[in-house]
Amino acid sequence: MHRTGRAVSRQVGAGARRALALLLAAFTLLALFAPQSRADESLQHFISGTRPGELIQGADAYGDITGSPPLAPLLSGGKPVGYAYLNTDFSSAVGYSGKPIRILVGIDPKGIIRGIKLVEHKEPIVLIGIPQEKVVAALNSLIGKDLGRVAAGQEQLPQVDIVSGATVTVLVMSDSVVRSAVKLIRSGRLAETGAVAGGAPVTPAKTVDATISEVHDWNTLVGDGSVRSLRLTVGEVTKAFADAGHPEAAARPETGNPDDRFIDLYVAPVSVPSIGRSLLGDTAFERLKKSLRPGQQAIVVAGDGAYSFKGSGYVRGGIFDRIELLQDGQGVRFRDRNHTRLGDLATKGAPHLREIALFTVPDEFSLDLSQPWELQLLVQRSYGARDKATMPFDLGYTLPDRYLKAPTPAAQPTQQPQAAASGPTAGAQAAAEAAGKGAEEPLWVKIWKLNTVKIGITVAALLVLTAIFFFQNWLVRRPRLFAWVRRGYLLFTLVWLGWYANAQLSVVNVLTFINSLLSGFSWEFFLTAPLIFILWAAVAGGLLFWGRGPFCGWLCPFGALQELTNNLAQWLKVPQVKLPFGLHERLWPIKYVIFLGLFGLSLYSVSLAEAYAEVEPFKTAIILKFARGWPFVVFALALLGAGLFIERFYCRYLCPLGAALAIPGRIRMFEWLKRYPECGSPCQRCAKECPVEAIHPEGQINVNECIYCMHCQELYHDDHRCPHMIQVRLKREKFEALSSPTTRAPAKPGKGPASPPVITHKGLPVKVPVNDTNPTG
Repeated sequence: MHRTGRAVSRQVGAGARRALALLLAAFTLLALFAPQSRADESLQHFISGTRPGELIQGADAYGDITGSPPLAPLLSGGKPVGYAYLNTDFSSAVGYSGKPIRILVGIDPKGIIRGIKLVEHKEPIVLIGIPQEKVVAALNSLIGKDLGRVAAGQEQLPQVDIVSGATVTVLVMSDSVVRSAVKLIRSGRLAETGAVAGGAPVTPAKTVDATISEVHDWNTLVGDGSVRSLRLTVGEVTKAFADAGHPEAAARPETGNPDDRFIDLYVAPVSVPSIGRSLLGDTAFERLKKSLRPGQQAIVVAGDGAYSFKGSGYVRGGIFDRIELLQDGQGVRFRDRNHTRLGDLATKGAPHLREIALFTVPDEFSLDLSQPWELQLLVQRSYGARDKATMPFDLGYTLPDRYLKAPTPAAQPTQQPQAAASGPTAGAQAAAEAAGKGAEEPLWVKIWKLNTVKIGITVAALLVLTAIFFFQNWLVRRPRLFAWVRRGYLLFTLVWLGWYANAQLSVVNVLTFINSLLSGFSWEFFLTAPLIFILWAAVAGGLLFWGRGPFCGWLCPFGALQELTNNLAQWLKVPQVKLPFGLHERLWPIKYVIFLGLFGLSLYSVSLAEAYAEVEPFKTAIILKFARGWPFVVFALALLGAGLFIERFYCRYLCPLGAALAIPGRIRMFEWLKRYPECGSPCQRCAKECPVEAIHPEGQINVNECIYCMHCQELYHDDHRCPHMIQVRLKREKFEALSSPTTRAPAKPGKGPASPPVITHKGLPVKVPVNDTNPTG
């Protein structure tokens, strides 16, 4: 009967595995061969789920969508009161995720923003815990702003409050809304602003004279206004925050002395030949000149003091969030691809400055150097765990007249067609030359360089883990040493890899990878997170050798947290629950069902799948360290609480990432876990002591569930716990007792032969048969 039950259990397990394999195959075929359902990204799609009154108060209907880019009239009682448009139809809005942030904007005929609604985004910084309401509240500060005056150059671009932890996201969103509104106003498609903004652009009275290329020293450049500066002390910035109604920020100065230098900021247009040759040197200027496209400009920004004009936002999101280039009510922020770091300025007498950056002006922004422009410095001060205040300071610039010349009227008509005809060729040539002369590095390269120490520690830890696996037989023969090694490594994984470096892999990574294969794969997107990329590369290699065990058992911070808390619970004598294997075998497929559900959902909507991926408590317990809404914290604590009684409860039954890794883990090429013929029949010790019940009663190890803790290998080599090894040891001791003359005491004269040695096992004597015949007589 017992054997029959085992056979039935094996059949049930095999049937479950076949069913899961069929489900996965069906989803894969659907992904590869079925027409992909793409989310509708049109204005019509988004307004269909938005009430008109959300964009302009009092509006009750939409009119027919017209024009390109499309506009939807907003009606009240049949009369137009404004328009609705989608920001991405007019301007770029790409944030951390590398995907557009889509916002519906309601604007009235005067150019005043009346309503804003965030309708779609995939920003991870918001998905993992920054409340979306906080981001939207910052964006809503644009409501009521008269962008008609901004478009006419009568006012500066409005600024929004920065959300700590989501600075780049908020800036991208606000810039997109403002830039798109100004572009719409200037197009003349709004009735009451068309006369102001729809006229033909005014031809500059003067142009830059490219024949002037004298080289000047630093004092001359600063003295004649070729280089402009903004100098601020800590006290001046503090007073500005206090006057603006930010007492908390005013109370948190950068230094204790208000007379300390906050920043000395310098700016100059180096695409002007004389200024460029002076500041960059002849060689660097010629290289810059060849890389610039026709009409494109470049500026140098340099700074010194307690405040950095670069900040760190450009490292995480590719955007310099502390400076903005402004002209005629339009603004643009620089991205990492527009930036080249400079060591020193070439001009004679130039001071040594802590930060020097060369920026090329993006193509979408036409900087006219013959007209005044500004560089706006956005000063940020944090005064709480997640609170931050901002204050703008403007550095104005007007190019000295000696660099300008009056335009030649005769050359004016033919200049534009010639530029248009030669533009693509010159642009391509300039791009090729820039690439060949070491143009700026990709963002992911910079991120890897900035994380050199973290990368080195992670690679070293992976090499240590590889050594542990390859020399496992030597380690497990020393149980006490192995216990310290394992717990020490788990502690490193939890504290450094998880809580400090936030290198927690997630099923979201798997879904994103699969989606990118279907929609346009790019390595650069994945390379921007170096530790995550390295860990995934290590996991992929580990799958070929050991299956899912290296990650689930050693490299998962939440798994480490579960095991360490359970070890503490066992030390405190918390009773452990051992589920019957039949019930356990029917519970572990739950995680495969969860994964396949998320996978199928991601084929319809990745963002929706990411939302349901909150079944993972990783973000709450590891990335945000429980600093999150109470439902998420309660869920994570409940799983950890269950793990105090059932070791690695979440790993066993609910983890979709473990399921995702188990499926390709079956292709491993080696069997590293050793077994004896007696394992499972009759010996059940390994099966009963396995921390996650990954060993069947019949003795075989289920690699889909094994976390490679190596406990069974400790037993395999232990000649005091493994019955097979106990028998081997007893036979060895018996043989040694019989064959070694030193085990017998020498016979004393007249006392007869020595007594046979006494062999013991666990304090009990073991009888050893001795041949009583004395061959010597």
